[in-house]
Amino acid sequence: MNFQKYCDSIQDGQKIKSEKTLLLTYTNSKNEAFSISPESIRVFLLFLLNNFDLVISSWEKVSTRKEHIYQYEEKSYREIYKSASDEELKIISSAGRSQTKALTKLIAKLIGFLSRKNYESPEKNTFFDKDYIKVALENWDDIVVITPSKSGVINNDNIKESFRIWMIKNGLSERTASSYSETGITFCNKYLASTNINAVNLYRLNHKQVLNSLNELNKINDWLQADKNGNSMYSGACKKLAEFLKYKNNTTLSSLPKPFLLLAGISGTGKTRFVREQAKSTGQFNETYCLTSVRPDWHEPSDLLGYISRLSSSGQAEYITTDVLQFIAKAWRAIADSSLTIDVQNSDDQGERLVVSGDRSTLQAVLPYWLCLDEMNLAPVEQYFADYLSVLETREWDWDGDTFIYSSDALLKPATINAVADTDKLRADLGFELPDYDELWELICQHGLAIPFNLIVAGTVNMDETTHGFSRKVIDRALSFDFGEFFPNDYDSFFAPASHNKPLSYPIWSQARKDDLTNTYDVDGSQTLAFLSAVNTALKTTPFELAYRALNELLLAVVSNQPQDELTLKAVWDDFMMCKVLPRIEGDSDKLRTATGENLLAELNKVLSVQLSPIWNAEQDNNQVSQRPDLYRERNVSEGVSEEDKVLHIACRTKYKLAWMKQRLDSATFTSFWP
Repeated sequence: MNFQKYCDSIQDGQKIKSEKTLLLTYTNSKNEAFSISPESIRVFLLFLLNNFDLVISSWEKVSTRKEHIYQYEEKSYREIYKSASDEELKIISSAGRSQTKALTKLIAKLIGFLSRKNYESPEKNTFFDKDYIKVALENWDDIVVITPSKSGVINNDNIKESFRIWMIKNGLSERTASSYSETGITFCNKYLASTNINAVNLYRLNHKQVLNSLNELNKINDWLQADKNGNSMYSGACKKLAEFLKYKNNTTLSSLPKPFLLLAGISGTGKTRFVREQAKSTGQFNETYCLTSVRPDWHEPSDLLGYISRLSSSGQAEYITTDVLQFIAKAWRAIADSSLTIDVQNSDDQGERLVVSGDRSTLQAVLPYWLCLDEMNLAPVEQYFADYLSVLETREWDWDGDTFIYSSDALLKPATINAVADTDKLRADLGFELPDYDELWELICQHGLAIPFNLIVAGTVNMDETTHGFSRKVIDRALSFDFGEFFPNDYDSFFAPASHNKPLSYPIWSQARKDDLTNTYDVDGSQTLAFLSAVNTALKTTPFELAYRALNELLLAVVSNQPQDELTLKAVWDDFMMCKVLPRIEGDSDKLRTATGENLLAELNKVLSVQLSPIWNAEQDNNQVSQRPDLYRERNVSEGVSEEDKVLHIACRTKYKLAWMKQRLDSATFTSFWP
């Protein structure tokens, strides 16, 4: 249930609308409508929590007050609102006689919704209580009541919220961040019309335009005096906004070649945290992140994606959804909320499929959604993940210049959906109940629920006596990361990290074409083709030989990273060996013997020493001229440095990993990639 439905379920005559806008509109007893931003209420709740003694004093001034502060009485509550007299709380403190009770009802309903309590009436319980307010603030992100605009353009309020979150992440207090993003920018916008800047809202400008606007605002005496009286609050808000917009424009997401990751490593290396941080980089963490703990008793796809049950009281078929299926539906809603087109397409080889189409710029505005399967191999992945693995390979991207068409087979088949007695309940469980999703739901009923292109599945993996290994079917469909090698723990830089992880995004290709390589260092793919041929020669006659899928995915890795020099191209090859080739190799000396009688690891060592030259002999902390760039991390550097200075140089990963696997084989007579 969202906040709108919560309010609709309360039959007290008050009308509240929260679906179509980031303003909450509410009515008083005369049916007069007023509007307020959720952020204003949030700032007020913070004020209540941090100044509760002051609030109590204001309430006690009124002799006719109720017995408890959480019971509404008009005069005493007017005094509470007046106590919030700071600049950023004026919208609360100025609530007049006709608004006092209406506003109280709205705030009480909001606290009740966020603290999971039933609202009755303000006279009985407004929830103006420290404990309830604290819980409401902790659950604040649950007030996701907004249906984003179908224009695909990020609206001012989304930018404002991302700006606020960014400031908090960069050390500002929640109070200051809220003041800057709400009151600070709003106040500046009032004076923009008096300047030479052709704009009405700072949130619609780039960082240079914001700084130019600040220069113009400094010429206005009233604004300048207000800024001086407010301890530079308004100029500070502009400077921070410019800094945020510059950061936002310089932060580009790197496309992954596959949307399925296996993060392997010893416990405590930060695998789950890595996925969380990737979701946080979207600026909408609670919307774009889902953590599911895999249970050891999972043995079939229904454990992950749900199933039909006839155990309801009516005995009729009912679909039992899971948090994973609901998250997949949420990713589809994000696509529907953009201006991309969702339709159906008929092809000779695949029949009718749900397709998404649009242009590249609109596509880039769709955020990646991160599903983290924690301890993924506690259960046999080949069993509970079988359906997803099969459908994963049916994803198709078709590019024609700057426009694309994406399609995928269905995870939840239309026959399954239509076998359910109450499809309205299933629709509500999956979050498609709003009228905006009528067309999408109809298409899903006809063609099934497919894998959305913006979904990335990341499974965390530990290899010990409690877990299961991976078949090559799973490994071939994933990018396997030895977490300790790609994202090593450095104790010496624990308090002041020297690097940070790059934000990653979903792939936008499924098949590499020659034209896609034109702007890379390997303009026609011939170098990459020769590299993989050399590697596959060493793998011949072993169970680890590579097929066409491997070549396509290596070319996709080149396309995704767009290498512009030899070292970067070799870095792509190096990471491909680590993510796709070495994870397949395991066994004893007999299994790892080639047709010529050579040890496979030794044979690969010979081949790669040539193919990955010059990065093969570049040691860590040595001459950076021959070291390869890290494609997943970059250096922490000060503002204004060149892109080249951000590059983190590292030694060849595959050389070290092969040596580690060979040493393990020699000492234990068995080896594998997995730590």
